[in-house]
Amino acid sequence: MLKESLFRFPKSLKRTNFHYCPGCHHSLVHRILCEVIDELNLRERTIGIASIGCACFIYNYIDVDMVEAPHGRSCSAGTGIKRARPDLIVFTYQGDGDFAAIGLGDSLHAASRSERITAIMINNTVYGMTGGQASPTTVIGQKTTTTPFGRKPEEQGYPLKVVEILSNFEGVAYAARVAVNNPKRVMETKKAITKAFLAQLEDKGFAYVEVLSACPINWKMDPVSATKYVDKLTEIFPLGVFRETF
Repeated sequence: MLKESLFRFPKSLKRTNFHYCPGCHHSLVHRILCEVIDELNLRERTIGIASIGCACFIYNYIDVDMVEAPHGRSCSAGTGIKRARPDLIVFTYQGDGDFAAIGLGDSLHAASRSERITAIMINNTVYGMTGGQASPTTVIGQKTTTTPFGRKPEEQGYPLKVVEILSNFEGVAYAARVAVNNPKRVMETKKAITKAFLAQLEDKGFAYVEVLSACPINWKMDPVSATKYVDKLTEIFPLGVFRETF
């Protein structure tokens, strides 16, 4: 029998209607994140950080202290907060453009230094808010406003596989890629985010969770088709735990 607690409204989730586009998976990740914060009893000492992009709407929905960082600088802002207040639990919530394009240097160096923060990257393979441009994770053949004929490796290169890169860093305690397009994967995502927070709680090092997420509007799909398309993305971005040192 399922425990009653599974169906409770998370205390860390504000009772505000989500305003994301139909079929967007940000709201699912928000709920999972809040469940983890509540179950680990972290709400009163958690600081969340996001910057520019759809990820910044998290401020409207999660009832913990939040900080807005300049575009791409969430891991640097998180580093400063964690070093000033090591008693706090710090997480970043970023898109693939924010974490892996303008913020790639900040992200990689925070991981290399083994900063005791938890980074969550929502990978929808496109710049969702700012016009639908290609991002570092845009897949070969994908049409965006800056690759109208599809991404070509000879012109725009290949998609960046962030978790595979971070899995080679000695300072990384945990690195995983997950998805939320079916119930089983939702549970796997919750397990991964929990583990990423435990890495910080146990002072093990930098923790990273990448979540494959649908962006129906910029993918030019209906919500159901976009959710199914995430399965196709897993062929390019395999799911799983890529590094776990504790």
